[in-house]
Amino acid sequence: MSKAAKATEPTFEDALGKLESIVETMEGGELPLDQLLARYEEGSRLVKFCQEKLSAAELRIQQLEVPAADAVAEAANDPDAAPEA
Repeated sequence: MSKAAKATEPTFEDALGKLESIVETMEGGELPLDQLLARYEEGSRLVKFCQEKLSAAELRIQQLEVPAADAVAEAANDPDAAPEA
């Protein structure tokens, strides 16, 4: 992704807020069909964006947990490690 595209990319929180606003507007029942379809399309894009952000965050958390778990396991298996008091 280019720097310009990243600079204009919304944050997860912004996208979620916009999605909530779209849902409220659509639930109001006062939009004509063409506007409902446009909101639905925008909402679908925002859902996909949010899902991708959440997946990336989950992956990052898993990557952070693995080294920490490995370090704990190594320390537990190291006979030279001093026991904690």
